[in-house]
Amino acid sequence: MNLYGAVVFCTLLFTFFVKLVSELLNLKAAGAGVPDEFIELFDEDAYRKSCNYLRSSTHFSLFGAAVDLSFLLLFWFSGGFNWLDQFLRGYGFTPIVCGVLYIGVLLLLQSLIDLPFSLYKTFVIEEKFGFNKTTPAVFAADLFKTLALSLLLGTPLLAAVLWFFESAGSMAWLLAWGGITMVSLILQYIAPTWIMPLFNKFVPLEEGELKSAIMRYAAKVAFPLTGIYVLDGSKRSAKANAFFTGFGKRKRIALFDTLIAAHPTPELVAVLAHEIGHFKKKHIIITMLLTLCNLGALFFLLSYFMKNRSLFDAFFMQDLSVYGSLIFFSLLYTPVQWILSLVMQLLSRKHEYEADAYAVSTFDEGATLAEALKKLSRNNLSNLTPHPFYVFLNYSHPPVLQRVLRIRELAASSNAKP
Repeated sequence: MNLYGAVVFCTLLFTFFVKLVSELLNLKAAGAGVPDEFIELFDEDAYRKSCNYLRSSTHFSLFGAAVDLSFLLLFWFSGGFNWLDQFLRGYGFTPIVCGVLYIGVLLLLQSLIDLPFSLYKTFVIEEKFGFNKTTPAVFAADLFKTLALSLLLGTPLLAAVLWFFESAGSMAWLLAWGGITMVSLILQYIAPTWIMPLFNKFVPLEEGELKSAIMRYAAKVAFPLTGIYVLDGSKRSAKANAFFTGFGKRKRIALFDTLIAAHPTPELVAVLAHEIGHFKKKHIIITMLLTLCNLGALFFLLSYFMKNRSLFDAFFMQDLSVYGSLIFFSLLYTPVQWILSLVMQLLSRKHEYEADAYAVSTFDEGATLAEALKKLSRNNLSNLTPHPFYVFLNYSHPPVLQRVLRIRELAASSNAKP
């Protein structure tokens, strides 16, 4: 094993070890008891159920991570990467066709490994704790649609990237980055209308108290609402959520039907105000730009490792290729990607606080956002006392208790102003 192989190997083991430690610390912290803020919502049975859900999910997650790591190492050190490459080359395909097939087969193998875990999580763990509403037919349909979209959208995009690096010389990384950036922006625009409805029904929110309250708030903050939709989240899960998607005339705010069923109008408007806060504070654009910059850096660095003999030797490869460079450099880039993910999650948690503050400052009943978050935690069996190390590694949102306390402080400060 050369230096490149050692870096990848050590990174894989290190990240798994860190995950193991953080998960165990998180389990230990979960037994701290119900915080005072949640005593009215979490009785002893509900709290025990949330702890059991966390325990089951954690054990399952660790097992799945161990299996994924074991399969990757087994495939690597048994020469699987080279065997697959030589097998496909034997058919005489062009480099681009061979590359699409090579990466496609690897992704398919990963999907096949993950499939039993997805089935077990959905139909055993989520079912056991009362969340699963997905039928086998819906699960199979989702799987088929995802595969079809991957082939329809992913295949030509991957072929284009391979073509750029095969043909465009020193400008290949820039052209590939520009191409993916353009496609990403187009997908953000068309996804709410053409892609997301393939999986869920988006029904315009009917006239009534809720819609009137939302429209009044939107007018107050000068947010042009082109679409408020109810999403049939109950088709798959009892969990609730809300989100903002799309740009321009295609932007949508979607409220899960499970969310509407569990919360009164002021809480729903407060949740909506939080989502609008993300838009007003430009969080969505900031996140997208940072993601695209990361992609550009990855392609730029990839151009320096393209067909690197030592990198290919680390994975026991006979022949050099563009598609092999994509796979192996992505593994070599793992330490950088891991660190960047920590930074992005730190930024995301900051954005959540800012969106909460926006909701409290612009909605007359913004403090009800705290009540909505508490109910969501109860209904979703959230961990009320996550370990700080686990939060640092994994949370894109601050722990709900910290958010609730911050909202109460903001509301009290707002009410104290003359």
